[in-house]
Amino acid sequence: MVKIERILCPTNLSTESDEALRYAIALAGAYEANLLLLHCTDVKAATQNTESRADVARSLEQAFIRHSGVTQTRKLKWQVLVLDNVKNVGETITHQAKINRADLIVMRSRRRPHAAVLLGSTAETVSRTAPCPVLVMHPNETEWVGLSGEIDLHRILIAHDFSPDSELALKYGCSLAQEYQAELHLLNVLDTTAQAEPELAWSTKDSGTAYSFVASRLQRAFPKEATLWCNILNSVRYGKPYEQVLAYAKEHKIELICMGASGSDWSLGKLLGSNVDRVLRQAPCPVLVARPPKYTTA
Repeated sequence: MVKIERILCPTNLSTESDEALRYAIALAGAYEANLLLLHCTDVKAATQNTESRADVARSLEQAFIRHSGVTQTRKLKWQVLVLDNVKNVGETITHQAKINRADLIVMRSRRRPHAAVLLGSTAETVSRTAPCPVLVMHPNETEWVGLSGEIDLHRILIAHDFSPDSELALKYGCSLAQEYQAELHLLNVLDTTAQAEPELAWSTKDSGTAYSFVASRLQRAFPKEATLWCNILNSVRYGKPYEQVLAYAKEHKIELICMGASGSDWSLGKLLGSNVDRVLRQAPCPVLVARPPKYTTA
């Protein structure tokens, strides 16, 4: 089981960001983690908003109680951080995650049109630069945290390209699956130039093809004991990684996608958007972008 001791949840006190707060509270309760609520006011908003820090802090506290209830509020360790005149919200979230040694960032993202692919978003910026894994929610998606805070997670998809970050995504996916007895789906996407093979290749001993080689590696990727506490399904597909991840998630009614932030096929540095960026924009469920911990001194 992964260790989550500190969760950072950025919120702007909107109804949309409240959804992320609901997930952050539920996970903080499940892992007995400290929760830091972060509110950033950028330079432009600061000139239009007369609310004081104390007002914002009270609003955050009310939102917290609304989603956690009085009983849970007494159990959880949480605090509020309000920052004014922030020039870059995404960079500030990443910086606060570093100095507060967050183990997980839980945040909300708007659905962005394809035309905005070059502009990025706060969630995409944080997913590129965060010192820890980032869990991103979107509007109108499959949810697994109820209004009363209960976690009801049934199907987890792990996009695996055998890179270190995707191994970390596998670790988080396995931990959540074990905690909630969820079904695990492991997917690898091969380049379209490879010759397509039938599903029968899974059962052959021929290791001379890309399909059978990858299929064999996927079967060995899970800890042997994982089969004792969850159902595991492996799949190899051909095509563009982000398209196949999204298609698989919709076909199998996946409730959480776990993927690495970097790797041979998941690089975030491409000019027209990456596989991770596109999955974040179009996923039918929350997405966990796995990143190794990188902290700094406060």
